Amino acid sequence: MQKTRLVGRRAELAEIQRLYGDGTGARLVTLTGVGGVGKTRLAQAAAAGLKPYFRDGAWWVELSPLQEGILLPHAIGQALSVANEITRPMIEVVADYLADRELLLVLDTCEHLVDVCAEAARTLLAAAPGLRILLTSRRPLGMAEEHVVLIDPLPVPAADDRAAAGADAVVLLAERAARAVPGFEITDANRADVLRLCRRLEGLPLALELAAARLQELSVRELTDRLDDRFAVLGTPDMVPPGTALPSDTASPSGSRLLPHAAPRPGVGTSMCSEAPPWHQALRTAIGWSHELCTPAERLLWARLSVFAGSFDSEAAGRVCAGVHLPCEDIPGLLGALVEKSILSWVPTAGGDRYRMLDTIREYGTAWLRRLGEEDRLRQRHQYFYLALARRGDTAWIGPDQYGWYDRANSEHANFRAALEHTLAQQDGPTALELAGALWFFWYPCGHLKEGQHYLERALALGTEPSPPRNKALWVCSMVLLCQGDAAAGAAWAGQCVAEAERLGDEDAATTARACLLVAATMLGDRPRVFSLSEHLLDITAPEAGGLLGPLPLARLLARVLAGNVLTVDGRPKEAIAMLEGMRTECGRHGERWMRAYGDVMRAHAELACGRPEAALHYARAALEVKRRLHDSLGCALSLDVLAVATGAAGRSERAAWLLGLAQHLWRTIGLPQAGIPEFVAARRSCERRAHATLGARAFQAAFRAGYETDLDTGLAYALGPPQVL
Repeated sequence: MQKTRLVGRRAELAEIQRLYGDGTGARLVTLTGVGGVGKTRLAQAAAAGLKPYFRDGAWWVELSPLQEGILLPHAIGQALSVANEITRPMIEVVADYLADRELLLVLDTCEHLVDVCAEAARTLLAAAPGLRILLTSRRPLGMAEEHVVLIDPLPVPAADDRAAAGADAVVLLAERAARAVPGFEITDANRADVLRLCRRLEGLPLALELAAARLQELSVRELTDRLDDRFAVLGTPDMVPPGTALPSDTASPSGSRLLPHAAPRPGVGTSMCSEAPPWHQALRTAIGWSHELCTPAERLLWARLSVFAGSFDSEAAGRVCAGVHLPCEDIPGLLGALVEKSILSWVPTAGGDRYRMLDTIREYGTAWLRRLGEEDRLRQRHQYFYLALARRGDTAWIGPDQYGWYDRANSEHANFRAALEHTLAQQDGPTALELAGALWFFWYPCGHLKEGQHYLERALALGTEPSPPRNKALWVCSMVLLCQGDAAAGAAWAGQCVAEAERLGDEDAATTARACLLVAATMLGDRPRVFSLSEHLLDITAPEAGGLLGPLPLARLLARVLAGNVLTVDGRPKEAIAMLEGMRTECGRHGERWMRAYGDVMRAHAELACGRPEAALHYARAALEVKRRLHDSLGCALSLDVLAVATGAAGRSERAAWLLGLAQHLWRTIGLPQAGIPEFVAARRSCERRAHATLGARAFQAAFRAGYETDLDTGLAYALGPPQVL
């Protein structure tokens, strides 16, 4: 979300509007231009203006933190809230989801993924007639159907008269300066200097914003004079600005070096091409000059912060960046100083303050980090911090702060990716296995299954030596495949885990893998194996057995959830209710919600088997409330199904049909309806038949279609609303 208004760009907005028309015009538009020209901000304004023309709205996908093109479809799916519990390629899932929708999809910052963005755009546009795509990129995709809108810097005035104060570049500088220096305004005394500054910076928005932030310390004339001095140096190709070379006396006792008071040469290690657009030089100058005016500690922190992807918080900045010249206790104040200088942006969230760095600013910091010889060390520290964070989440997930960990893990998504990519690039198999396995709570409960599979399989291919971290990665990989409906592959990974874990005496991993085998057997309808595995798991995971570490092991919860289903199917629903109530109580003592909610799904089925639909409604709604908060798509779909069955059993057939439609909306993206569990499939079909018979074909289809066409967030809120409605 932007905190400041868009200045100017009326012609560009009109051109974008003209191209798209009322949503029936151009299908692919790319806003292209140099870094810092304001492509993202313009795209936000354009999307807001176009949104009313699209029945299903406008959707934003930020690609800046994405390093691997293979994950592009997952990023799009995540933005659209398309579940990734699916065995088909994700691009097919997204294409299927978009096929009958009318929406604007904005892909922001595509220049590092041009080829995969072009391929994805081609696939999605072919599948979805109502889809329109807007991209921002420093270079076009090169597609025949692409309409390219070149975004130039803001117009700058040629004359120094009063009318020049209304030029867009001048207005932007004045507005941002007033934010940095309350009361700032253009007067007869400073007008000429303001206009000279805008011309010197070529009207480039990012350069103007950086300059405005410096007016807290310098007058407009002082600021412009300093820029003139830098241009005199930077205007000569191949000349290195004074102070750019790293003097030997900047070395610290730890081997790192403080950044000198100057910018790296243009292009960082290459000659400055005289054919480059002039605003390239303006931006380099503005950033380099902002860098020069930072304190040594601020410059060093700027460089080190460039290893973060997406956003980060003060704790992460301190743990990763602190050192001899950056005491940890100074980090919060330095972050504030970099926000004031517009190097960082401050992002308040429910979980606390976070910070972001524009790509252009990050690239500059990365260049300095490389020149200091610190990049490898800082990326290693980044990896260590996020491995430690993953370990904490792994330990804490089965506990009282699941909602907090869900929020924290999703905030750190880009950084977890970056840490995994660094680990895999370093061919560090043991660490890759540990990190990918420790993130089970992110892949499975938080709904990132396909991405989890991607990283787990890469880690398992790299780290082939038997070890406890490998065992964990094996059962986690099994679980993410099972949740995508692939029972055979999930069982294969689980079986491999049991064999390797038993050889190492790793009983925790072996037991959890057996729970995965029980899930697979349940999905496959292998009742003899289900009964034998269930009985065995109940025995070895009983608290008195003492065979599992931790206060509330995942395997014990899985065993009880699945045993509840086994007992219900076996005609013993009262025993199932007693077991699930015991599990619910145990979860309550630990503040655990996620597995308790799966237990509530099974409890609802058991209550229905006892002829108590109102009790079933209570537990189905309790499960859905938790799964909705955790964005657990599989859990939401299972909860909606049993809620529909209970609603129908309670005599509310129209609402049951509506809930069945909403559930189908979700199952369509999940892939394997009812997770392939035969008893759940039978329960849903029976509910459909009863509702159809009660309402008649036309009324049933109308209610079903209404639920199916409701967007998921609205539908889930409605499903949790008063049951007497509809």
